Amino acid sequence: MNILYVILAIILGYLIGSIPNGYIIAKLKGVDITRVESGRTGGTNVSRALGWKYGLLVGALDILKGVVAVVLVRAIFGSSPDIDAALAGGFAVIGHNWSVFLGFRGGAGGATAAGALLGLNPLAGAIMVPLFILILVVVRYASVATMSIGLGSFVILALFYALNIGETPPEQMVFGVIASAAILWALRPNIKRLREGTERRITFRKKRDAGG
Repeated sequence: MNILYVILAIILGYLIGSIPNGYIIAKLKGVDITRVESGRTGGTNVSRALGWKYGLLVGALDILKGVVAVVLVRAIFGSSPDIDAALAGGFAVIGHNWSVFLGFRGGAGGATAAGALLGLNPLAGAIMVPLFILILVVVRYASVATMSIGLGSFVILALFYALNIGETPPEQMVFGVIASAAILWALRPNIKRLREGTERRITFRKKRDAGG
């Protein structure tokens, strides 16, 4: 393990994850997303403020952040061992949740974690991302779907490693641990509301006064 590579991978992953796509897009529409609903910058809150089309756009861009963080670090430092890419993906989630560009505010990290998993282990991502979308559509609790991508990433990477499925070195599980911890910590208020039965479900209706 090259410590310099590890440090640079963490910094790159964090900075890429910190790009506040939701904040930027909402600002272009005249909305300060940090002052709307939950104050988070992810696709769910943008959808509530501007409509589901903008929410999908932000979600796609946040997925791209995770992919880019992993792919870029691999391109620079290689993939053997894969700890650098795993750390970049995990810290992209941390950057999304606590962006240096927004005074360490951000989202919950589900979409960025999904993108990082796709970049890190495409087969695992191909399983988890559709499952994430299915849970979101069926359950309609964004927090539950977001937690599923975090915890699910660790579980599926651990299974792949144990069963020798695809190219899944043990270092990739580090991503699952970091992503899960970052998502669960960010969603503490939502977990409390889920326990109390007061968590808000998402809707897919367009917000009429989105222009602000």
